[in-house]
Amino acid sequence: MARHIENLAALKALVGEHIGYSEYLEIDQARVQLFADATGDQQWIHTDPERAKAQSPFGGPIAHGYLTLSLGPVLLPQVFSVGGIAMGVNYGANKVRFMSPVPVGSKLRAGVKVLAVDDISGGAQVTLETTFEVEGAAKPSCIAEVIFRYYSA
Repeated sequence: MARHIENLAALKALVGEHIGYSEYLEIDQARVQLFADATGDQQWIHTDPERAKAQSPFGGPIAHGYLTLSLGPVLLPQVFSVGGIAMGVNYGANKVRFMSPVPVGSKLRAGVKVLAVDDISGGAQVTLETTFEVEGAAKPSCIAEVIFRYYSA
């Protein structure tokens, strides 16, 4: 269940804190193929399970790194919500690293730490350290400093 944060001031008070984890989401071949079709990245390590099993150092197909990152809008609302917001927009990323693969068939979750909440006209710019983890993996698959802009209601 998502943690509800009353407003931007309450979010600002959480700077430096890890605020929770999403549920795990299974990464299936259909999702990987849809991403490949949408982006044109049809590399066989993602889209050809038989070849990936036979030739890939990962032992099978893996999700695209950018597919992992793009799941932030699916997973982050499971971690937290902020009250008093009219809308939020993706603003970018300061740093993104893909450290280990996300095998097709694995389960992925996101953990969130609030790094900064800076006032902007009409709201706040929020920087989150988002850690994407495969269930049972020794290290994270991706760590990204993502930035959102939240505009007050």
